[in-house]
Amino acid sequence: MGSPGAILRPMTAVSLLLVLLSAVAHASWNLLLKRADDPQIFAWLLLVVASILLAPLGIALLRSNSVGFPGLWFVLATVGLHVCYFNLLARAYAQGDLSLVYPVARGMGPMLVPVLAVIFLDEIVEPTAIAGIVAIIGGIYTISWWGNFNQVLRSPLLFLRSAGMRYAVLTGLTIAAYSIVDKEGVSHIQPLLYMYFLSIGTAVILAPYILANKGISAVEAEWHANALPITVAGLLTFAAYGLVLTAFSLSRVSYVAPAREVGIVIGVLMGIFLLKEPFGRGRLLGSGLIVGGLVLIAFSG
Repeated sequence: MGSPGAILRPMTAVSLLLVLLSAVAHASWNLLLKRADDPQIFAWLLLVVASILLAPLGIALLRSNSVGFPGLWFVLATVGLHVCYFNLLARAYAQGDLSLVYPVARGMGPMLVPVLAVIFLDEIVEPTAIAGIVAIIGGIYTISWWGNFNQVLRSPLLFLRSAGMRYAVLTGLTIAAYSIVDKEGVSHIQPLLYMYFLSIGTAVILAPYILANKGISAVEAEWHANALPITVAGLLTFAAYGLVLTAFSLSRVSYVAPAREVGIVIGVLMGIFLLKEPFGRGRLLGSGLIVGGLVLIAFSG
């Protein structure tokens, strides 16, 4: 359990910078994943590439940092959750737009993380941060369901008829779960080493599933078609979450997790301008609400 003191610090300037850099990296690798021929294979290969290229870093960190229980239990837990995360996210992108799937997937976490952090980590959320979280959630709903609010009010689960949205929601639930696990995990293991364990562990566990269900020929075809994007995405994935894990070690998870959602704005803009997805006032207004929420969270406490 968390305790008052260092773990419960509000958002610091360093944490905010880390989160903003992470948001750019995260939205970028999601764009590359959306463009993949087979998102599931692409997601697995980016983990494999990151694990190989960053092996020297992993070895150096392992030599200079002690690793033991209970830290390894948190690694095992997060690997299991990330296996689900990458599979669900890849399925969502196979059936939905980046500018719709990304906000929903990224937005489910902030609705749950502060509640889970209060329950499981004994954190306290300041009123200004609560207002910021509410603004971010409002922005997510505005982006996702602008023009359909009457339908949503009559049938709140209407959006679940879309397979892409169902997978996006499940992805968001998984994000909320691993955010809580990882906040505690990095208090036992150095954040970048924790991230390396996460990457290589997820790659290893996913290997039998990908090879059995997709086949070697499909993996080879995806690699030949997208070797450079896979490599870039692998490095961006490590950088994006490594930065967040470092922020977790500096500030409250109930502030860091919602603040990450500024990446939604970046993801929506990438979908619009790079993938030529539809754009309207709803997505513009929603993006503004998310930025406003980020500012409130950053300056709370």
